[in-house]
Amino acid sequence: MNLVKSAMTVGGMTLVSRVLGFMRDILIAGALGTGPMADAFFVAFKFPNLFRRLFAEGAFNSAFVPLFAKALEGDGKTAARRFAEEALSVLLFTLIAFTAIAELAMPWAMYLIAPGFADTPDKFEMGVLFTRIAFPYLMFMSMVALLSAVLNSLGRFSAAAAAPVLLNLVLIAALWFVAPHTDNPGLVLSWGVAIAGAAQFVMLLIAVKRADISLRLRLPRLTPGVRRLIKLGIPGVIAGGITQFNLLVGSIIASLQDGAVSLLYYADRIYQLPLGVVGIAIGIVLLPDLSRRLRAGDETGADNAQNRAFEFSMFLTVPASVALAVIPVPIIQVLFERGAFSSDDTYGAAMALAAFAIGLPAFVLTKVFSPGFFAREDTMTPMRFAAIGIAVNILGSLVLFFWMGHVGIALATSAAAWVNASLLGATLMKRGFYVPDARLKSRLPRLALACLIMGAGLWAGAAGAAPYLAASFIEGVLALLVLVVSGAVLFGGAALVTGATHMNDLKRAFRRA
Repeated sequence: MNLVKSAMTVGGMTLVSRVLGFMRDILIAGALGTGPMADAFFVAFKFPNLFRRLFAEGAFNSAFVPLFAKALEGDGKTAARRFAEEALSVLLFTLIAFTAIAELAMPWAMYLIAPGFADTPDKFEMGVLFTRIAFPYLMFMSMVALLSAVLNSLGRFSAAAAAPVLLNLVLIAALWFVAPHTDNPGLVLSWGVAIAGAAQFVMLLIAVKRADISLRLRLPRLTPGVRRLIKLGIPGVIAGGITQFNLLVGSIIASLQDGAVSLLYYADRIYQLPLGVVGIAIGIVLLPDLSRRLRAGDETGADNAQNRAFEFSMFLTVPASVALAVIPVPIIQVLFERGAFSSDDTYGAAMALAAFAIGLPAFVLTKVFSPGFFAREDTMTPMRFAAIGIAVNILGSLVLFFWMGHVGIALATSAAAWVNASLLGATLMKRGFYVPDARLKSRLPRLALACLIMGAGLWAGAAGAAPYLAASFIEGVLALLVLVVSGAVLFGGAALVTGATHMNDLKRAFRRA
């Protein structure tokens, strides 16, 4: 498998999804602003996503992909299909039970996830209602995570990467066609979330069937394969639980400041673009690749794959991080400042975005290093390091919030990401599972220099483009586009001049199968 080419496939589809996500968030910002309804909807959207990441994406994938790859390589497609069916049945049974309990307990859960809402009865009631409607999204998306893992293990990345596009299309349609005809757009969006989850599940079910791995529901049983999955997944669940608990703490603290939940959400949406396009794409492709190489005893190939993943991800992520830190105000201003979203909201979200940008390379490196443990069926080590990172995050959020407000929460999140990534990388190297090669060591300082040149250019360009950025929406978008493209061209030229990259690298990456 061509690592870079596969990552670009996933990243490309993720980019389409994130662009549509920006369009969605622009519409949400105009319809909801940062008021009570916006806070209620974002809590409703985040709550099922919290458990989706807990039960599915993190823990499930890290345990499922190596075991599915092992069954596929060792016992063939029939055995792999049976294992996937067993896992799907147990997962679905668990999710149905959990969803039912959550729906009944939602008023009490709201006191935990957004205690600040209790002081405003209308916001509290909206939060409960919206979350109840949106919560089935968890069930559908957890099953989507399993189906995506099956497809990724087979080297079929496109369908799984394209599935999130449906969420954005459904919500855009809801905002465009339905919301203008109601006085409660938050309710419309909550129904849209649930419907989008079901649509993604159907889409992936069809894709798996086309891959000749049609899955049937079985009676949920704790077979040896499922027991092994649970054993490997429990540390992932704990790690995911710690991570999501950390995010929950951040939301709880943010709920004490009016509009903070929304400001952090809008900032998060921006920095999630490079994280999704690069970091998540690399992680998705690298795990099955490493699993297959290690099963074949190709330690050298595995080490080279991780080095190229490191190099490729930093080449795309570090300039993005610098850009987000240098020009956060123009980005937020152009994308969101209209309707109920004020200039004060722009400044608040921009400061949070700059704080998140500091940690962006670390978030991506975590996606690069973690597969090195998961592919070796080691989920305990990432769990321990996640716990340390979360402790840093929670302590930092508690301290910095009372000094810097919501920006302190974003800054603490970035600090925790660097702690986690550093521990993962250092441990891989200590155990001899990863050795940075000469090419990587030579290019990273050159990359840093190229990014500094680009950052200076963006700073000067933003000052000159300020009148156009603050003009009409069309003028602002065009000015921001010119600024971004100019920064990209400047970085590309600086990267070639400094030797951070060479023209032949990308050509070779796409030629090799």
